[in-house]
Amino acid sequence: MKRCMIVDDSSVIRKVAKRILSGSEMSVAEAGLAVEALAICATDMPDIIVVDSSLPDMATDEFIRQAMSLSEAHKPHIVVCMTEFDVGTIMRAKRAGAKGYILKPFNRPQLLERFREMEIAA
Repeated sequence: MKRCMIVDDSSVIRKVAKRILSGSEMSVAEAGLAVEALAICATDMPDIIVVDSSLPDMATDEFIRQAMSLSEAHKPHIVVCMTEFDVGTIMRAKRAGAKGYILKPFNRPQLLERFREMEIAA
Protein backbone atom coordinates (compact mmCIF):
# COMPACT_ATOMS: atom_id res chain seq x y z
CA MET A 1 0.00 0.00 0.00
CA LYS A 2 1.35 3.42 -0.97
CA ARG A 3 1.51 6.14 1.67
CA CYS A 4 0.73 9.75 0.76
CA MET A 5 0.86 12.95 2.79
CA ILE A 6 -0.98 16.16 1.97
CA VAL A 7 0.80 19.28 3.30
CA ASP A 8 -1.41 22.36 3.04
CA ASP A 9 -2.59 24.99 5.51
CA SER A 10 -6.09 24.72 4.01
CA SER A 11 -8.12 22.03 5.73
CA VAL A 12 -10.49 22.02 2.73
CA ILE A 13 -7.68 21.15 0.29
CA ARG A 14 -6.41 18.45 2.65
CA LYS A 15 -9.90 16.98 3.05
CA VAL A 16 -10.61 16.97 -0.71
CA ALA A 17 -7.24 15.40 -1.56
CA LYS A 18 -7.61 12.82 1.21
CA ARG A 19 -11.08 11.86 0.01
CA ILE A 20 -9.80 11.46 -3.58
CA LEU A 21 -6.70 9.45 -2.68
CA SER A 22 -7.79 7.32 0.27
CA GLY A 23 -8.70 3.77 -0.52
CA SER A 24 -7.46 0.23 -0.64
CA GLU A 25 -4.32 1.19 -2.58
CA MET A 26 -3.28 4.30 -0.63
CA SER A 27 -3.28 5.58 2.93
CA VAL A 28 -3.24 9.36 3.38
CA ALA A 29 -1.83 11.49 6.20
CA GLU A 30 -2.29 15.24 6.59
CA ALA A 31 -0.18 18.13 7.85
CA GLY A 32 -1.07 21.81 8.04
CA LEU A 33 2.50 23.06 8.51
CA ALA A 34 5.90 22.16 7.11
CA VAL A 35 7.39 21.43 10.55
CA GLU A 36 4.53 19.04 11.31
CA ALA A 37 5.05 17.32 7.94
CA LEU A 38 8.80 16.99 8.50
CA ALA A 39 8.17 15.37 11.88
CA ILE A 40 5.91 12.81 10.18
CA CYS A 41 8.51 12.23 7.46
CA ALA A 42 11.22 11.65 10.06
CA THR A 43 9.27 8.80 11.65
CA ASP A 44 7.40 7.35 8.66
CA MET A 45 8.43 8.71 5.25
CA PRO A 46 5.48 8.66 2.83
CA ASP A 47 5.89 7.45 -0.74
CA ILE A 48 4.20 10.59 -2.11
CA ILE A 49 3.99 14.13 -0.72
CA VAL A 50 1.58 16.70 -2.16
CA VAL A 51 2.75 20.06 -0.81
CA ASP A 52 1.28 23.54 -1.12
CA SER A 53 3.47 26.05 -2.95
CA SER A 54 2.97 28.66 -0.23
CA LEU A 55 3.35 27.20 3.24
CA PRO A 56 2.96 29.64 6.14
CA ASP A 57 5.98 28.43 8.13
CA MET A 58 8.64 27.54 5.53
CA ALA A 59 9.49 28.10 1.87
CA THR A 60 8.26 25.12 -0.14
CA ASP A 61 11.62 24.50 -1.82
CA GLU A 62 13.27 24.42 1.63
CA PHE A 63 10.65 21.93 2.85
CA ILE A 64 11.35 19.75 -0.20
CA ARG A 65 15.12 19.84 0.41
CA GLN A 66 14.67 18.92 4.07
CA ALA A 67 12.21 16.11 3.32
CA MET A 68 14.51 14.68 0.63
CA SER A 69 17.49 14.73 3.02
CA LEU A 70 15.76 12.75 5.80
CA SER A 71 16.32 9.32 4.29
CA GLU A 72 19.05 7.98 2.08
CA ALA A 73 17.16 4.80 1.28
CA HIS A 74 13.64 6.10 0.63
CA LYS A 75 13.08 9.29 -1.37
CA PRO A 76 9.45 10.41 -1.67
CA HIS A 77 7.84 11.57 -4.90
CA ILE A 78 6.91 15.21 -4.26
CA VAL A 79 4.20 17.11 -6.12
CA VAL A 80 3.80 20.87 -5.62
CA CYS A 81 0.22 22.14 -5.52
CA MET A 82 -0.24 25.74 -6.71
CA THR A 83 -3.08 28.17 -7.39
CA GLU A 84 -1.53 29.60 -10.56
CA PHE A 85 1.14 28.50 -13.00
CA ASP A 86 4.49 29.98 -11.97
CA VAL A 87 7.60 28.79 -13.82
CA GLY A 88 9.93 30.13 -11.10
CA THR A 89 8.15 28.22 -8.34
CA ILE A 90 8.11 25.04 -10.43
CA MET A 91 11.81 25.30 -11.28
CA ARG A 92 12.83 25.97 -7.64
CA ALA A 93 10.73 23.02 -6.50
CA LYS A 94 12.17 20.70 -9.17
CA ARG A 95 15.75 21.75 -8.33
CA ALA A 96 14.97 20.91 -4.68
CA GLY A 97 13.71 17.45 -5.67
CA ALA A 98 10.01 17.75 -6.63
CA LYS A 99 8.78 15.50 -9.41
CA GLY A 100 6.02 17.77 -10.71
CA TYR A 101 3.12 20.09 -9.95
CA ILE A 102 -0.66 20.30 -10.05
CA LEU A 103 -2.91 23.36 -10.13
CA LYS A 104 -5.65 24.07 -7.58
CA PRO A 105 -8.54 23.61 -7.60
CA PHE A 106 -8.24 20.01 -8.75
CA ASN A 107 -10.76 17.22 -9.03
CA ARG A 108 -10.44 13.45 -8.81
CA PRO A 109 -9.64 12.77 -12.51
CA GLN A 110 -7.05 15.59 -12.62
CA LEU A 111 -5.23 14.50 -9.48
CA LEU A 112 -5.19 10.82 -10.37
CA GLU A 113 -4.11 11.54 -13.94
CA ARG A 114 -1.23 13.72 -12.69
CA PHE A 115 -0.10 10.87 -10.44
CA ARG A 116 -0.27 8.43 -13.38
CA GLU A 117 1.66 10.82 -15.66
CA MET A 118 4.44 11.00 -13.11
CA GLU A 119 4.25 7.23 -12.59
CA ILE A 120 3.75 7.57 -8.85
CA ALA A 121 0.39 5.85 -8.50
CA ALA A 122 -1.85 3.49 -10.45
